[in-house]
Amino acid sequence: MKTLTKVAAVQLHTKIGDSAANIASCAYLAMQAIQEGAKWIALPEFFTTGVSWNPQIVNAIQNADGEAAGFLRDFSARHEVVLGGSFLCRLSDGSVRNRYLCFANGNLIGRHDKDLPTMWENYFYEGGDSSDDGVLGTYDKTRVGAAVCWEFMRTMTARRLRHHVDVIMGGSCWWSIPTNFPAFLQRLWEPSNRHASLACIQDNARLIGAPIIHASHCGKIECPMPGLPIKYKGYFEGNAAIIDTDGNVLAHRSAEQGEGIVCAEILLGANGATEQIPDRFWLRDRGFLPTFAW
Repeated sequence: MKTLTKVAAVQLHTKIGDSAANIASCAYLAMQAIQEGAKWIALPEFFTTGVSWNPQIVNAIQNADGEAAGFLRDFSARHEVVLGGSFLCRLSDGSVRNRYLCFANGNLIGRHDKDLPTMWENYFYEGGDSSDDGVLGTYDKTRVGAAVCWEFMRTMTARRLRHHVDVIMGGSCWWSIPTNFPAFLQRLWEPSNRHASLACIQDNARLIGAPIIHASHCGKIECPMPGLPIKYKGYFEGNAAIIDTDGNVLAHRSAEQGEGIVCAEILLGANGATEQIPDRFWLRDRGFLPTFAW
């Protein structure tokens, strides 16, 4: 049985490595979503830190039962909502994961560790276990899945979630093509990069047969570029969005619109995807620079 539910996704203007400030902003934005009537709220990938080549991020890595997890649990309990997001999480053995946690009314629905770090993320955490399929669990008869950022760019995400979830909680921390590169390269590479950052999420909604609540970051970034004698200057792509099972955008916030929320009503319930998943590793062309950086 399908039910119509109001959901929201947060777009955070990130303060790199500042967990306290970012959690406070997420709480403020999540309260806005609740005032709009949202019962499910997605926070971005790396909602406590953002990600760039910045050593401050190492100092902001959270324990599995630390401030980030406590915030998700306590906020969801206090306001009787579903709340999820990912953060850099240090496990008991000392290893670090990009861990997505989702709580409903203070109870853990499930967790998912991102499968493969993207580009310079490799300096901060390790990929998840191969047995982690992203299926979090069930809440109110709704099967909940999770996926983050470039997981949406790989066909294996659709393969492991297809027919197993009724809704996907997601988030990204997607960077632009460097703005300090020559203008002709910006014009050549950035339009396709920006397009892919939203289109890959729409692709997954269709291929998996489930709506996606996708949160994001916005704001400028400046940091060294690993392995190169130049700085990276750019911005987060934004694209907080609510996507239905057919890949249609029900609500969207661009990077230029800045920090805020998007809300829409979605149908929660199995849809039964029929579109064939492409027989390749990457769902979409990464473009020259991301391919080189990868």
